[in-house]
Amino acid sequence: MARAVFYLIADKPRFREQPLLLVCELARKAVHSSQPLLVLAASSEQAEALDDLLWSFDPDDYLPHQIAGLDMDEDEADVLIVPPEIDVPMRPLVLNLREAPVTGDFERVLEIVPADEVARGTSRERWKHYKARGIEPEKHDM
Repeated sequence: MARAVFYLIADKPRFREQPLLLVCELARKAVHSSQPLLVLAASSEQAEALDDLLWSFDPDDYLPHQIAGLDMDEDEADVLIVPPEIDVPMRPLVLNLREAPVTGDFERVLEIVPADEVARGTSRERWKHYKARGIEPEKHDM
């Protein structure tokens, strides 16, 4: 049964100031539990920013990652960051940073809900989409 988990950025100032830090934390959890992660970036710029942040996120804990479409063996990357213009096969664990809900076959999708109330509107639409697919979303306040 597929799952959708929404992480609401609310209380932790470091996530409010830099939401991609939460993405790094979730990526670390995925890597440490041997779950290859597909990150659907909202833009090429966001993909590059996340790539840069993953290099410096924790100097003592390298997270193997790469941006899709760079002619490397993408199956080898524990964390594969996908800009919108690149199409790659789905993985069981997906972290969605795009406005549209994830379609296709996945076991679990992670959604980041920004602190900005205006930006939360698209998150509500994705919540409704997953419910309509028969997936009962769950939320965690961050």
